[in-house]
Amino acid sequence: KSCQTGKISTAEAAVQSHTSQDAAAQTDQQRDAAQGFQQEVQVDDTGLLSFLQRVESAVIKELNKNWKSHAFDGFGVNWREQNKTVLCLHRLSYPEAQQQKLQVTSVSWNATGAVVACSYGHLEDGDWSTAKSYVCTWNLERRGLNPQRPDLVVDVPSSVMSLAFHPSQPSLLAGGLFSGELVVWDTSRTEDPVVWRTGMTDDTHTEPVYQVSWVPEGRQQGRPRLWSAAPDGKVLAWQEQEGRLAPVGGFTLEAAQLPRSAQLRKLARGEAAVGVTSLSFSPLDPCVLVVGVEGGSPLKCRTAAACRRAPAELAFAPHAGPVYSLSCSPFHRQNLFLSCGTDGQVHLHSMLQPQPLLALQLSQQYLFCVRWSPARPLLFAAAAGEGVVHLFDLGKSSQKPAVSMEQSVGQGPVHCLEFNCRQPQLLAAGEGTGTVRVWQLSSDFTEQGARELKHLEQLASE
Repeated sequence: KSCQTGKISTAEAAVQSHTSQDAAAQTDQQRDAAQGFQQEVQVDDTGLLSFLQRVESAVIKELNKNWKSHAFDGFGVNWREQNKTVLCLHRLSYPEAQQQKLQVTSVSWNATGAVVACSYGHLEDGDWSTAKSYVCTWNLERRGLNPQRPDLVVDVPSSVMSLAFHPSQPSLLAGGLFSGELVVWDTSRTEDPVVWRTGMTDDTHTEPVYQVSWVPEGRQQGRPRLWSAAPDGKVLAWQEQEGRLAPVGGFTLEAAQLPRSAQLRKLARGEAAVGVTSLSFSPLDPCVLVVGVEGGSPLKCRTAAACRRAPAELAFAPHAGPVYSLSCSPFHRQNLFLSCGTDGQVHLHSMLQPQPLLALQLSQQYLFCVRWSPARPLLFAAAAGEGVVHLFDLGKSSQKPAVSMEQSVGQGPVHCLEFNCRQPQLLAAGEGTGTVRVWQLSSDFTEQGARELKHLEQLASE
């Protein structure tokens, strides 16, 4: 059985006009109105002169008051949209490392500022010489970023204690291992990314490498060398030779060579080397560096190329425990630096005097890391054992942090942090839970005030 409609009727029609007509209209110009508009404005010169003479003394008096006033010191016009908050942009992690309860031991930004790397390992006491660990990288500008899936995962046979990207080659990443080895990876290679390594020889470190740093060679800012520091007392410089990292300089800190003002723990019998925990080079003179030691006293040193005698020149007032981190100011000509350690204090030092300019109690637990801002001369960040990242603005207060970002409170400490030199509004911080958080700082923490450098000079001269 089927069904079909009947035929549908349709019709078409069109309409068109046969004639068309155009018309236009225009007003005539009124000459009198145009001439009136173009007439010059009449000014009473005599009256204006009389007025200016009457108010001259009052105006000059007010201008002199404004010229001497400091009401707007530090104010700068900013036409960009102001960001008044501190935001956590990313929470990066590698689930396999977290399952093994590995901690983030170090973070580093590459030369473009787009890639952040973190290393995993163990920082608590124990024999971790054969424990497997990882180095992971994320490109934060890549589409489809997965915070729990790194772009690159490098398996490492020993805990990685420190990381540092090359300052000009974005894919080269150096790492210091628990075993005492140094390794340089090419993060652009997914297969066999190891480029150079030191191997285990008499010239290498015999204890965990707690810090690595790329430093331009000499005052001419030449080819960067890789520097490393470890509790075996060695501070070593490395360069690639014949496909491997070879030592090309450095020194060993020995107790007998230190300044008498150095207040260190008593060494065991037969122990000569002083354990090195951290270092930071002067940005103005790469032959000068500050070294942190287990005994608590930061030491001003010179590299072997610039010093024929004992490398340590000056011992600074000690912390009440090991120095965990140092950071030289990138702004100040007198080489101000920050130090922090197990006593929960941050010391602000000048390399010209042994006593600190400021001693700030930021934590009741350990402070693991401190870093100067690359954008603000009076701003620094500190990583605390309570799981907090403190931002300290010396232009606002020398007593309390400007903001404290609760990162892993109640779960573990924040072990490391690094500002992004290319994008100074970004701060990466790694924690004991195995997570790296990337914070976006507000414009208050990234824009330098007009008198900020002068304020820093005043702090240095106190």
